[in-house]
Amino acid sequence: MRPPQTGIDSVGRTLWQEIFPCSSRLWKTNPNYFEEIYLLFGGEMNILRLMSKPHQGKTALITGSSRGIGKATALRLAEMGANIVINYVRDEGAAHQTLKTIEALGVQAIAVQANVGDPKDIDALIQTVNQKFAGIDILIHNAALGAFKPVHKLRMNQWDLSFEINTKAFLLLTQGVLPFMEKKGSGHILTVSSLGSHHYIPNYGAIGPSKAALESLVRYLAVELAPKGIHVNCVSGGLVDTDALKSFPDYEKFKETVLKQTPAGRIAAPDDIAKVIAFLTSNEADWICGQTLIADGGLSLI
Repeated sequence: MRPPQTGIDSVGRTLWQEIFPCSSRLWKTNPNYFEEIYLLFGGEMNILRLMSKPHQGKTALITGSSRGIGKATALRLAEMGANIVINYVRDEGAAHQTLKTIEALGVQAIAVQANVGDPKDIDALIQTVNQKFAGIDILIHNAALGAFKPVHKLRMNQWDLSFEINTKAFLLLTQGVLPFMEKKGSGHILTVSSLGSHHYIPNYGAIGPSKAALESLVRYLAVELAPKGIHVNCVSGGLVDTDALKSFPDYEKFKETVLKQTPAGRIAAPDDIAKVIAFLTSNEADWICGQTLIADGGLSLI
């Protein structure tokens, strides 16, 4: 049955052409066809909703997402329509508060406790997500850990822990989500690095080298997975105002020094990094492959 012929205003036509640029020519040849499609979509408000929810129906797993950059990223992707998997290790209360905030945005969400430094926990995490959502379209490895010490004073268990959480976990998580992404022929995989991967930072001896290895891993995975339609990239921030930052030795002094050196004149908020991550999960970033995007307010230029 044909829908009622109510006519399409200029707004509807403009919106439709934003989605399908080729529609201008087809509109002239068969306007009634597009009128039916327009009404099928439910008019301009539904088309606007489709345009503003690019991740509608997709599932995003963000490690370390009960707070800080991970939480900000989860909220950003939820606003883009993605269902969210919150991963946490200890703070169940924070995780469930984040869960409620995300569900209020109208998407599905679950909170899963897992130590991504443990391969068995990673397997269980992936299995839980696959049972709930059938697969993962977007992977963000944000969880990080490391002792704040000079590299020459590190114990080997401290060195190993940083590489297990910051680097090895990224590879294992990627391997875990690949079957679904390969079958679908698309996907976005991202991780979070820091300026300490390329620049010396005092007491950053465990984390800096692990982040350098992480960025190298991103480049290798990007080349191998690009032919499969899977995009792999990294975001590197300057100093970000999170709870983890307060664990840094001489935190206030360090923060003041970095603030003076940052051309933008402030310390990053978690959402500053989350916005860049969200962009890299969008179709607009599909031509970016294996890159580490630096978002630091100009700090690395000084």
